[in-house]
Amino acid sequence: MPLSPPAERELIHTRRVECRGYRRADGLWDIEGHLTDVKTHDFHSDERGTIEPGDPIHEMWLRITIDDTFTIVDIEAFTGSSPYRICPAIAPAYATLKGLSIAAGFTRKVKERVGGVHGCTHLTELLGPIATTAFQTIYPLKAREHGRRLEHTGEEPRKPPPLLNTCHAFASDGAIVRRLWPKFATGPKETEPA
Repeated sequence: MPLSPPAERELIHTRRVECRGYRRADGLWDIEGHLTDVKTHDFHSDERGTIEPGDPIHEMWLRITIDDTFTIVDIEAFTGSSPYRICPAIAPAYATLKGLSIAAGFTRKVKERVGGVHGCTHLTELLGPIATTAFQTIYPLKAREHGRRLEHTGEEPRKPPPLLNTCHAFASDGAIVRRLWPKFATGPKETEPA
């Protein structure tokens, strides 16, 4: 285990999130997410009765269909298990995400459309790993098809790369951005070791 040894403990709850990326025959991409929450003990639900250990409290699926520009052209949400009977009724609200691009500001725009009472907390949370899966599915394949490495195409992009400032490694003032996309690097130039 890469983490330090834990204190003595008892497993209570498990959340599983699985995402898969597919290339479709029509040139579009399907990115699917599946979320489950289960407990190791039974408990009572006013609307479902007794929920047994291992029975999903939450079980949701979400599929987005996107094009090469990461624009959502279709979306489908489904709730198979939830604490309340009303929960599945919100699934059609996710159609409001059609036309949205997975790009800068994506999370904010998602929350504006399906955040809070306008969506399901768990389905909305699932969009984060789905978006990451979209990048992991499409970028490497497209780069390979064009005979290029994912990180650097050998030609300077005209607009900021989508990965710029998305994490510590791709900080605009860091060494990786300075090496891969010098045009978009900020901050002082690091001196090379002698």
